[in-house]
Parts: sequence; structure tokens; C-alpha cells
Amino acid sequence: MQEIKCPQCGAVIQISESDYNELLSQIKNKEFDKEVQTQLSALKSKLDAEAELKVQTLANAKDKEMEELRLKIHQAESQLSETQKEHQLDLQKNLEAKNKEIALLQSDKKALQDAVEKEKDLLTAQLKEEQAQKLSDLELQIEKLKAELALQKEKSDAELVSVKNSKKNELSELQNILQVKEQEAKLELSATKEKYDLQLKQKDEQIEYYKDLKIRMSTKLVGETLEQHCMNEFNRIRCGAFPAAYFEKDNEAVENTKGDFIFRESDENGTEFISIMFEMKNESDTTATKHKNEDFFDKLDKDRKKKKCEYAVLVSTLEADSELYNSGIVDVSYRHEKMYVVRPQMFITIITLLRNAALNSLKYQRELAIVRNQQIDIQNFEENMNTFKEQFGRNYRLASEKFRKAIDEIDKTIDHLQKTKDALLGSENNLRLANGKAEDLTIKKLTKNAPSVREMFEELNDGK
Repeated sequence: MQEIKCPQCGAVIQISESDYNELLSQIKNKEFDKEVQTQLSALKSKLDAEAELKVQTLANAKDKEMEELRLKIHQAESQLSETQKEHQLDLQKNLEAKNKEIALLQSDKKALQDAVEKEKDLLTAQLKEEQAQKLSDLELQIEKLKAELALQKEKSDAELVSVKNSKKNELSELQNILQVKEQEAKLELSATKEKYDLQLKQKDEQIEYYKDLKIRMSTKLVGETLEQHCMNEFNRIRCGAFPAAYFEKDNEAVENTKGDFIFRESDENGTEFISIMFEMKNESDTTATKHKNEDFFDKLDKDRKKKKCEYAVLVSTLEADSELYNSGIVDVSYRHEKMYVVRPQMFITIITLLRNAALNSLKYQRELAIVRNQQIDIQNFEENMNTFKEQFGRNYRLASEKFRKAIDEIDKTIDHLQKTKDALLGSENNLRLANGKAEDLTIKKLTKNAPSVREMFEELNDGK
């Protein structure tokens, strides 16, 4: 327990240690706040005075600068006025001098005209003499030129005869060259014709080959379907060429549709590097409805995507007369990506080409897989980091809310203690007043307005 003595009445009040510390802290805080407020007021007054002084100083400096500028403008205007006056006087002087010069020139003009007339007459006479002399010289030159012209004409005639003879010889040579060129052109034309005839013959032979191939294939496929034919061709070389490959009938329908065959192959690590969706289409000459290869492109592309295959290949005997498809392998990526149309005889060839190309890119696929795994790890790390951030933020929010609640409770406790303190101080004042009244209480004061009671107390005192 701690004791507090009232500075006014000297009464001692006992309070608990916690209440004492709380009251001491509040007193210190009040004193500190009071001191801080005092210093802030003083500092603010000082800063206001300094700011006002700086403003006044700047205003005085600006006024001084404006006054100096006005003085300079006035001086410049004075100088300009004096300069204008001097310039006007100079112009007046120059004008008078020019007028004098004009008068002198006008007086000299007449004399000059007379001299010019005399000079003109003299020059006219000299000119006539010179013209006569020049005319004589020109006549002599004309006679000389006529003689030279006659001589030049004789030489030109001789040269013309010589040139005519030379041109005749050149013309004869050109005619001979032309005949040689014509012979060469005829030979070249003959060779070109033979070349095109040979190409035409080869084309006809190729057409006959494909017609014969069509007949043979049609005959062969009468007893077996195109699908069975392709399966037999692949199984014939499977062990030697594709020992680790998957090539089976596509029996799993997705959304009521499926392809004919699927080819897949993976490396020793199980990484798939090639996958092909096959569709087989065969049509005999006796079929009533003739289909085109393009009629099956959309379905084949959808089947490829549903089965997650990289390539799509249509093995077709449709459009047998088409020069485009009869070339063997046709890239139709302009319609759908990574799609090819092949004739049955190119079935194994297209698998081999696509597989070899995929083997060449296997290295890059492996590197790409490594990069994908790294990206997945980074994504997982980012997800874990985001999860941690969310959980940490949630815990921080909960802790912050609880902290605010604790602060509110502390504030409420402080308010309650302050009210208790105020009540105790009020009780202390009332007790002090009551004690003072009790000390001042006497029998004389009590019996002031009760004379009968006062007489009873006097009788009692007299009896003693």
C-alpha cells in the first residue's frame, strides 16, 4: 500500500500499488504533454517570427530591385531621346549636303552632255571606218571558205564511196551471221521439241503407270479393306523398322467419333516424340456418290485433337484422276495444321519421314520438357508463396483485430480507473469538509437557536 498526502488539508490516503503507479504515470504524462505543448508553442512562435522576418526582408529586396529597374528604364528612355535628337540633326546635315551635291551634278550635267555629243560624233566616224575595214576582211574570208568548202566536198565524196563499199561488206557479213543464227535456232527448236516430246512421253507413261497401279490396287483391295492393307504393310516391317512403336486400331470413341489407326512412339525414357492419327478412305469406280478428300479434313483434325496426336494423315484412293494427290504425299497444312494426304503406296513412307523428323527434334523436345518442369516448379513455388502470404495476412489480420480489442479494453480500464479516481477525490473532499465542520462544531453553535437546550447545558455545567 502507498500513502498520498493532500497538499491542502494534509490528509493521508492509502491506495494500492497499481493505482499509485497508474496515478504517477498519468501525472508524468500530463506534465510531459504540458512541457511538449509549451515547447511547441514557443517553437511555433519563433518560426512564425523568422518567417515574417524573411518575408519582410524579401519584400524589401524586391522593392529595392523594382526601384533600380525603374531608374534604369528612365535612364534608357533619356538616352534614347538624346540619340533620336542627334540622329535627326545628322539627317538634316546630310540632307543639306545632298542638296548641294545635286545642284553641282545638275550644273555638270550640261557640260557632260556636250562632251558626250562630241565623243559620239568622233566614235561614229571611227565606227564607219572600222565597219568598212571589217566588211573587206569578211569578203576575203568568204572567198577563202568557199575554196575550203570545195576541197572538203571532194574529200567527202571520196570518203562516201569508201563508206558505201565498207557497208556493203558489213552487210554481207551480217547476212552470213544471220543465216548461221537461223540454223542454230532451228537446231535449238528441234532439240526443245524433242525434249518436250520426251517429257510428254514420260508423263503419258506415268499416267499409264498410275492407271495400272489403280487397277492393281483396286484388284488387290477387292478382297481386303484399305485398313487391313495398311495394317498388313506396317506389321510386315514392324519388328525391323518400328520395334518400340505403338500402332493399333482406334477403338475408343470420343463424342461418337474416332479415327482408324493411331501411331505413337516414345524414347527410352518414356517421352513421346511422335504421334499420328490415321484415317483410311477407299472408293471404287462403281460407287454412286463420289467423295473428295477435303470432305474428311475437318473430322480428321477433330479426331487428332481429341486423341492428342501431333499429326493427321489421310490415306486415300479418292480423286484417282487428281494430279495433286497422285504425286504421292500432299501437305494440306493450309487447311489444317500438320495434316497430310497420301496414297496407300506412300503409307510407310510418310510414317518414316515424320518419325525421322521427330527423332531429329527429340533433343529439343527433351530440353523443352526440362524447361516445362522448371516452369512447373516455379509455378508451384509461386503458389506456395501466395498461400503463405494469404495465411500470414489472415493471421496478421486476426492478431491486429485482437490487438485493437486489447487496446480498447485497456482504454476502457483506464476510463474506469479515472472515474474511480475522480470518485475517490470527491469522497476525500467531502470527508475533509465534514472533518472541518466537525472540528468547528461547539455546544454554543448547536444551541444558538435553541435557548432551552442551552439553559439545560448551563445547568449541567453549574451542577458539576
